[in-house]
Amino acid sequence: MSDATLHATTQDPDDFAVQIADQVESFLVAVTEVAKGDEPDSAVPFLLLEVSQLLLAGGRLGAHEDIVPDERYEPDTGPDADVDELRENLARLLDPVDIYSEVFDPYEPRKAPVPARISDDLTDVITDLRHGMAHYRAGRTTEALWWWQFSYFSNWGSTASATLRALQSVVAHVRLNQPLEELDGLDTDQPAMGDETLEFEAGKVMQEEIGGPLGMGPVK
Repeated sequence: MSDATLHATTQDPDDFAVQIADQVESFLVAVTEVAKGDEPDSAVPFLLLEVSQLLLAGGRLGAHEDIVPDERYEPDTGPDADVDELRENLARLLDPVDIYSEVFDPYEPRKAPVPARISDDLTDVITDLRHGMAHYRAGRTTEALWWWQFSYFSNWGSTASATLRALQSVVAHVRLNQPLEELDGLDTDQPAMGDETLEFEAGKVMQEEIGGPLGMGPVK
């Protein structure tokens, strides 16, 4: 197996595994930094950019031939790191635009939209990516690529795609000066908050947190 120390000087920067690992690492670092809340004004646009770039890596994995791991059974990477604090920080940062409506499978007819959270989605994606990164840092390059490709098809690809759609919609509402009409009661954590309040709060947060940096005037 190859020695897959991240950013090792002996590695070819044009190598497929190195490029995918760099994109994964960039996403992990960037989202962790965003979650600290130091720059809330740029959080949504920055997440939109990072998820877009990650999905480029996912597209490359998806278009690649099936990657076969070196071992018959996946080596143990130890327990997954706790992401509860990261999830909570993202939820606070994105509230109340954290909640959105998603159709799980566009090719399944007559499926009703389901509520989802950007904060849950991002931490779910991060859990998958960290698992593969543990293999990569341990020198199991093929195992890492196999895991990233497999989990792209089975979980993080569709999750990140849904998240991208939600983030793009938020930015589009701001850039087009179109406040969210309603959140349709999706916020089950706040049952006493009605649709009109949710609409007002969502529009206000979009304007205050990202409208200014994007050059928008007050939401009307």
